[in-house]
Amino acid sequence: MATETQGGRFPRLLQAAIDAFSLPDLRAKILFTLAILALYRFIAHIPLPGIDQLQLDNLFRNNELLGFLDLFSGGALSRMSIVALGVFPYITASIVIQLLTPVFPQLQEISREGEAGRAKMNRIIHWLTVPIALAQGYGQLVLLQQSNVIASVGFTVAALLSITAGTMFLVWLGEMITERGIGNGISLIIFAGIVAGFPSLLTQGFLDRDNVLGVGFFAIIGVVIIALIVLFNEAHRRIPVQYGRSIFRGGRMYRQSGATYLPLRINSAGMIPLIFAFSIVILPGTIATYLSTNTTWVGDVANFFAVLLVPTSPLYWGMVFVLVVLFTFFYTLVIFNQQNLAENLQRNGGFVLGIRPGRPTQDYLNRVIVRITMGGALFLGFVAIVPYLASLITGVQAISLSSTSLLIMVGVGLDTMRQLEAQLTMRNYEGFLR
Repeated sequence: MATETQGGRFPRLLQAAIDAFSLPDLRAKILFTLAILALYRFIAHIPLPGIDQLQLDNLFRNNELLGFLDLFSGGALSRMSIVALGVFPYITASIVIQLLTPVFPQLQEISREGEAGRAKMNRIIHWLTVPIALAQGYGQLVLLQQSNVIASVGFTVAALLSITAGTMFLVWLGEMITERGIGNGISLIIFAGIVAGFPSLLTQGFLDRDNVLGVGFFAIIGVVIIALIVLFNEAHRRIPVQYGRSIFRGGRMYRQSGATYLPLRINSAGMIPLIFAFSIVILPGTIATYLSTNTTWVGDVANFFAVLLVPTSPLYWGMVFVLVVLFTFFYTLVIFNQQNLAENLQRNGGFVLGIRPGRPTQDYLNRVIVRITMGGALFLGFVAIVPYLASLITGVQAISLSSTSLLIMVGVGLDTMRQLEAQLTMRNYEGFLR
């Protein structure tokens, strides 16, 4: 659909880009965001000294867990750069705090303090990120040392401090984007890393000339999955809510009422269940690989699991599907109960039509979220096993389609577009989302 402009007719998205760059403050936000992302990609190509790249490449070919973690570093881990950990320790800290909030009353009190509480929680997440980065970095560096990728212990200590500082620097860059740019900074850093890996993915596709039809069908599957992700990310159930208040003015009581709706998203867990599921499924196979050289019964058991849990086996992807579904329900219910929607509605004079305020409203909302999460959980499980299904249908093995990458890209893209749309609408320009 086109939009009438002074210079002619342009598509809505193109016109929105023209409008955005015609506004000095919005143009500055966009350019600032692009500059920070360019700085991040530059830093991701600065390797730690003393790395044997050939040994490192061989290690990544034989270790799927490192390849999964490399997703969140945008390829920095496979280069062993100073930001090799990416923002994964920060994401881990955020998930840990979210899961611990219902357990500890002190965290619950902080989470209910509004803007000040959110600032305190963010500070706690930052402090927790440091030990997680140190622990994760130490484990990876020890693995690299055992694989002859790095040599001396002294260098390991220096590298550990460097990559931990690199993680905190990326977190700071992300917050700078959030405050002074467009979009969520941490998410955009992950997004930029995934997009940076596209050229190598396309190169792999062009090299597979023996199966051109399969590669084309593979691309079609990718486009269809992206469309489905957009559909399910935007889908929500609208719960009608009525507001009624009594206001005393001039010694008289006036009643005010209004109607709105409470949107409950079908996929409110995002990509977190996929991260949980893949981490759990990958870990046993990774451990088994390193224990398989043992000459005792431990080696026999390790060899059994190493063969059983290879990424090409149906059992591997079946476990991924089941774990994604389970974690989707678990994470959604934990986060939903933290929001205290029924309590907040009652406090603000709102109620769901036909449902009594308080506990009955909470029970009703829990039943609704369980029903709609069933669709979201099955969808996430399907998206998780799409790479396996795509390789079976097309016969293309050279290209790896990461479902986690697609979810992150679509989610971050939609969130950034919404923020840009809001900025344009606030300045009386026509947006581009419908």
